[in-house]
Amino acid sequence: MKIEFPYPWAEPVEVPDDRLLGVFSPREVEEREPEAAVIERALAHPIGPASPIPDAVRPGDRVLILIDDNTRVTRADAVLPTLLREFHRAGVRDESIEILVALGTHRPMTEDEILAKVGPDIFGRYRIINHDAHDLSALVQLEDTQLGTEVWVNRRLSEADYVIGLGQIVPHRVAGYSGGSKIIQPGVSGEVTTGQTHWASAQFSGAEILGVADNPVRREMDAVARRAGLTAIFNVIQDARKRIIGAVFGDPVAAHRAGCEVSFDVYGVRMPRLADIVLIDSYPADVDMWQAGKGIYSSELAVRQGGVVILVTPCPEGVSPTHPQVLEFGYRGYEEVRVLVESGVITDLTVAAHLVHVGRVTADRATCIIVSPGITEDMARGLHLRHANSAQNALREAFAQVGSGAEVAVLKHGGDILAIGGE
Repeated sequence: MKIEFPYPWAEPVEVPDDRLLGVFSPREVEEREPEAAVIERALAHPIGPASPIPDAVRPGDRVLILIDDNTRVTRADAVLPTLLREFHRAGVRDESIEILVALGTHRPMTEDEILAKVGPDIFGRYRIINHDAHDLSALVQLEDTQLGTEVWVNRRLSEADYVIGLGQIVPHRVAGYSGGSKIIQPGVSGEVTTGQTHWASAQFSGAEILGVADNPVRREMDAVARRAGLTAIFNVIQDARKRIIGAVFGDPVAAHRAGCEVSFDVYGVRMPRLADIVLIDSYPADVDMWQAGKGIYSSELAVRQGGVVILVTPCPEGVSPTHPQVLEFGYRGYEEVRVLVESGVITDLTVAAHLVHVGRVTADRATCIIVSPGITEDMARGLHLRHANSAQNALREAFAQVGSGAEVAVLKHGGDILAIGGE
């Protein structure tokens, strides 16, 4: 069978039919409502203890809208016009509305990237600011959570009367699912807060977190969001073609959990058993290895112990422009990284968590071969990965390692997919 990838540079690969366990990808929903109707219905029916926007704000209120960045494919340009109309119906003026890009610890978005994200009408009408997790002058410290997580968040949160987070819900290795309170932590938090929650997630396996809506790390993120004053969320669920097929609005916890159920139906794929070889792309997590690691996260639930993962990804920005320690230390197992953290060798806990999330696969479970024009052979070696110049060559290498009778699972849309039942 010929397997194609969502990248023009990546040549198709031939997988022997008798060795193919299956091709698994998120659903493309054909029978669906118009996107505008999905958005309108969600806004008209808040979930949990929440009110429709015109009932929740008053003229003169300051509104802060949080949006995710260009590493996510949330259709902000499709949602924002309707969302903003609701605030204006309540009498809120343009100058009382700010849009804050929830970068987490990612690099700032350029003006062109923001324009593409929100659309020309929004870009030219409202003030839009990039969050900076490293600028202490832009942060405020709030009371620690009950579990002791330090809460540092963008000070604009404390200056607003109504804070709403816009995002999408897909399976996520750190938080179970994206969306919800994640727009606060790590979206608009300081790096200390982000490091502490992410390091907590590294202590769990992928099976304990990925695709689990209610988990210890998510609950801690919810606690940070409550401290920060997140009023409501508007989260979309998009199918494999980025079309909005569901949306939830309302309480940051109740609405999010409802959205996770819809997301599970789209992104969850059932496998008959674990594969010897997993061939996976990282789409839509493509910009650098920091994002593309999500393809490896997903493979943890699909590959058998001692198997091989082949990751196909572009990574035009290399390993990680904002986290150079990733290449300095490479991907390692949890115990090894824990020693480096406790000895003070690794000081960035967000980096430490990323090393472990990938390392639980590449160091503890399977060999990983990367095929990427943005990751050189030397870079791959530094990350403790193997490198191949094509997916076909990587597959040959994988068969040579695990045997000609190995079964191959192909996972598409690997940045978001959730493998189920492969044990």
